[in-house]
Amino acid sequence: MAEITDDTGTAPVPDEADKGAGSGSPSRRSLLGWGGAGLALGAAVTGGAVAVARSGDDAVPAASAGGAVAFHGKHQAGIATAVQDRLHFAAFDVKTDDREQFVQLLKDWTKAAARMTAGHQVGEGAFGGLAEAPPDDTGEALGLKPSRLTLTIGFGPGLFEKFDLADRRPEALVDLPKFPGDNLDRSRSGGDLCVQACADDPQVAVHAIRNLARIGFGKVAVRWSQLGFGKTSSTTPGAQTPRNLFGFKDGTRNVSGEDASALAKHVWVGEKDGPGWMAGGSYLVARRIRMNVETWDRTPLGEQEDIFGRDKGEGAPVGRAKEHDEPFLKAMKPDSHVRLAHPDTNDGATILRRGYSFTDGTDGLGRLDAGLFFLAYQRDVRTGFIPVQRTLSRSDTLNEYIQHVGSAVFAIPPGVRGKDDWWGRALFG
Repeated sequence: MAEITDDTGTAPVPDEADKGAGSGSPSRRSLLGWGGAGLALGAAVTGGAVAVARSGDDAVPAASAGGAVAFHGKHQAGIATAVQDRLHFAAFDVKTDDREQFVQLLKDWTKAAARMTAGHQVGEGAFGGLAEAPPDDTGEALGLKPSRLTLTIGFGPGLFEKFDLADRRPEALVDLPKFPGDNLDRSRSGGDLCVQACADDPQVAVHAIRNLARIGFGKVAVRWSQLGFGKTSSTTPGAQTPRNLFGFKDGTRNVSGEDASALAKHVWVGEKDGPGWMAGGSYLVARRIRMNVETWDRTPLGEQEDIFGRDKGEGAPVGRAKEHDEPFLKAMKPDSHVRLAHPDTNDGATILRRGYSFTDGTDGLGRLDAGLFFLAYQRDVRTGFIPVQRTLSRSDTLNEYIQHVGSAVFAIPPGVRGKDDWWGRALFG
């Protein structure tokens, strides 16, 4: 089981954002030749002044709940950024074999993402245009603030089998091995591309994915997606530690989004790590983990605490008084989750986690289809997620209560530096 609980200058809005539909963004009329689909780059309308939070090395919380997070920077936002409350994650399959058409899609997506994260509409908006054409904006986020929306793109292994990119696939972008206990659903795994939308308002996050999917119609198609709520980890020191659906605090020892040294060591790809186009990027492992909550809810409290290696109330490690006290691993049971997930047990392997809880109805047998959508960023999958998961999958007692049912891995390129840059430019340039 992947580690559920423990141990491991502001860029301006692009010119188009301030100039409206007339500058740099195709109008609805110019797009009618695209089968009437329209370039739906919809976004939320801002209500008053927007507070901007920096992204990248010095990620800090936005000044207000409805504020905006800067889109441009050395690193993509949505990794070290203070974790938002809601998630819509989508994996896409590429349907076109036209390299030029795909590159144009990445450029269009980048423009759309920059505008949506800033709280702007794109094109002629959700109403007031030609009655004979679909509106440019789907409209469900009209009147909503940016809600700290971040959009983070990733490239899956399958993308490098297209467009003559095989020799540009990073060595660190490995296919994950099959771990003991995996029961992966192919329809919830893999993907050529991913987009992670995080926001404090679920409608803002869903709106973003919906509009990117609409822009990509005919060139990409959604393979699978996942909604998430109740962040299960934090990148902000001093913030209250969130709890997972088993009721335990999650993310006590997560990498801090404000610790530049730790991020450089464990999260960001270095100049010498190779290939050059990935410098400043990261690698993402996404795992959908089903939690057998009904069985867990009938488990005695003492046994629950032994399984995790922390007490349920304070979150203190075994033998300690406070949540953030240094854990004494030998005081824990050998098969406890915290002990097995700790870097000291895995030759220092450390990952940054941004997981979310999910509940997707029931399974038809009266049981909740609920669990953890696990998101882990790291400098190299081979020295990050894989060794930790190997340890956990062999011995963790928590495996009796969980099962990995979905999986994907992506290369996360560096950030977009300015209005003339775009997602993936260094890869395709």
